[in-house]
Amino acid sequence: MTPDFDLLVSRIRGSIPVLSAQLQTGAAYILAHPEEIAVSSLRKVSVQANVHPMALVRLVRRLGYPGWNELREVCVGALTTGPSLAARAGALESGNSSDAPGYRVCLAQNDALVATLAGHDVDNVARAAELLRNAAHVHVAGFRWSFLVAFGLACSYRLLRNSVSLIEGKAGTLETELGAIGRRDATVVVSFAPYASEAVEVAERTRSRGARLIALTDSEVSPVAPKADQILLFSTGSPSSFPTLVGAIAMAELLVLQLRLQEG
Repeated sequence: MTPDFDLLVSRIRGSIPVLSAQLQTGAAYILAHPEEIAVSSLRKVSVQANVHPMALVRLVRRLGYPGWNELREVCVGALTTGPSLAARAGALESGNSSDAPGYRVCLAQNDALVATLAGHDVDNVARAAELLRNAAHVHVAGFRWSFLVAFGLACSYRLLRNSVSLIEGKAGTLETELGAIGRRDATVVVSFAPYASEAVEVAERTRSRGARLIALTDSEVSPVAPKADQILLFSTGSPSSFPTLVGAIAMAELLVLQLRLQEG
């Protein structure tokens, strides 16, 4: 990310506690989808984020930018591979590219990877891996669509160590599984919008037990992020009504790779 985008993130973090619910929703969308901000109008983003256009205007000014264009320029600069992204997105909107649904899905998946890797902080991943490596036991949780990512992460990590458990919460067993979290343990929670209440419960129980928490999530202001020792972000942007999981899977695989490197 660029220094300008880092400043934007810092401003949003500092403002979150005093923002209204509507402005918090807009701020979360900006952090999760800088690639959309870079190529979209204010009105289009307001529809995608389900935030009133005037609320976005207030948010932009609250964050210290004269208008939408200035904020958009920051997001354009954040996407280090952005020119090709913007060109392809523009081609889709103008109808100069293939309109096949498969093409749009593949393009969205690629863009989610670009956005995830553009925001990828190697040091954050290394610190998260160190917390897991030093834990007595590692618990992994994800619900709804996030379960697929959590399941893959747990299976991959079990190839490196035996003391890894997947929290599933099937048939009302969540409370029992949470009871197994110890003070010297660590929990990885995978969660993205719309956030599952079970993910928040796992995060809260982890911290109440004094264990370490790593959040794999789509926004700095997701409900599991404020409680986390380390936050690993990914993008879920998609042209359909369903989020794409490729960014989350890529981030989980990066974490496992880092764990393997640390294990030597």
